[in-house]
Amino acid sequence: MCGIVGIVGQTPVNQYLYDGLTVLQHRGQDAAGIVTIHNNTFRLRKGNGLVKDVFHTRHMLRLQGNIGIGHVRYPTAGTSSSSEAQPFYANSPYGISLAHNGNLTNAEELKVWLNTEARRHVNTTSDSELLLNIFGHELQQSVQVVLAPDDVFTAVANVHKRVRGAYATVALIIGYGMVAFRDPNGIRPLVFGKRETESGTEYMVASESVALNACSFEFVRDVAPGEAIFFTEDGQIYSQQCVEDPVYSPCIFEFVYFARPDSTIDKMSVYASRVEMGTKLGQKISQEWSDVDIDVVIPIPETSCDIALQIAQELALPYRQGFVKNRYIGRTFIMPGQEQRKKSVRQKLNAIETEFKGKNVLLVDDSIVRGTTSEQIIEMARSAGAKKVYFASAAPEVRFPNVYGIDMPSANELIAHGRDVDDICSLIGADKLIFQSIEDLVLAVGLGNPDIKRFDTSVFNGHYITNDIDNAYLEKLDAMRNNSTKDESDKNADSIIDMHNEGAE
Repeated sequence: MCGIVGIVGQTPVNQYLYDGLTVLQHRGQDAAGIVTIHNNTFRLRKGNGLVKDVFHTRHMLRLQGNIGIGHVRYPTAGTSSSSEAQPFYANSPYGISLAHNGNLTNAEELKVWLNTEARRHVNTTSDSELLLNIFGHELQQSVQVVLAPDDVFTAVANVHKRVRGAYATVALIIGYGMVAFRDPNGIRPLVFGKRETESGTEYMVASESVALNACSFEFVRDVAPGEAIFFTEDGQIYSQQCVEDPVYSPCIFEFVYFARPDSTIDKMSVYASRVEMGTKLGQKISQEWSDVDIDVVIPIPETSCDIALQIAQELALPYRQGFVKNRYIGRTFIMPGQEQRKKSVRQKLNAIETEFKGKNVLLVDDSIVRGTTSEQIIEMARSAGAKKVYFASAAPEVRFPNVYGIDMPSANELIAHGRDVDDICSLIGADKLIFQSIEDLVLAVGLGNPDIKRFDTSVFNGHYITNDIDNAYLEKLDAMRNNSTKDESDKNADSIIDMHNEGAE
């Protein structure tokens, strides 16, 4: 999972790019980068770490120019080295820099094609650099001396024909402007906005609407699946649908916990979606657990707080903040051993004993992935004096890996894979466990936009909407992940960042 921003302004954009990335930090804490154009030259700064650590005053002073893009990175399997921080650069044609959120599912065949037919060199294992070179190749097919908007749209249309997977993309073409485009399924979010200044109209694209708000841009609309929008350096804007049959299929996990609650994605409020998740799950608990004696509802901070509050209201029960999160612990990493994982959870959360002692508590989390965090939190609740600990997940059972840009564990690491609810309940040590149904989750999120008829729900049901994922692909992905983790572990490096949500594994 990554976050992208791009601005075509009338004045220097470096500070706004920095601000936009800062509010998108939840989408990636591994690396950050910004590239601007000044005097027909790319100015680039990128590196591993948080936005505040990568960019210092000396870097910001060098990032001159009225047009630029930025990226925060959460690595997918096999892509965790510093050389793969974005944006990427290619000198042909014209000079292009690109940033990308998502994952290409046919990356291996694209590598072969680039080497043997397009004859373009890719220097990293990142599929984002693949996408950059494919876009560059298609753009180079234009016979025009001067690049026109139609040439850009033709290039994007050809990218769509060649590439499969999830990609929300922003790119700079030196001397011409900025282009933003989204895959034909619209799996990853992308929005754009504008603002009027004394010098003229400025435009911004971003992964989430909250980045527009932070930079004082007015939300215009979402970039449609398959659409490309071209912003010229002098402030003109052109758009075109570049695929014949786009089908809106946004990733439902964005609404479960990745996106910020103050964002709106594809006309659906993330906050309202989570409240509705709480309503649906509260109704299910009321129907299926009518004989269960619950004294208090407690969220596992922070993504589940809005969900838990709504559950408490549905059940007419007290809502309490029973856990305090240490906000200064830094990033949570996937630890190689159980004891290290346990220590990490206890550093991250602390229980308020008075909210647990002698009570039957209902803990609410947004999801259960590995189950290790859930197990440790249930132990904490019992240690704090809880009589019984019930557990509710606002998402259905996560049974399958994600292939569209979320670095989720392989199937054999997912606690729900091949197990029923009773088995999972026993493994995490709860007295009782309940999951949101996939039908209710789709209804809860889709309530905000009835025009969307399909979501990507592959992690719950194994139905991959690009129709190109089989067991061989998943096994290869698992091998890449294992090799990457081993290599980085051998170097004592920070390999794979844990899912950003405050309470997920």
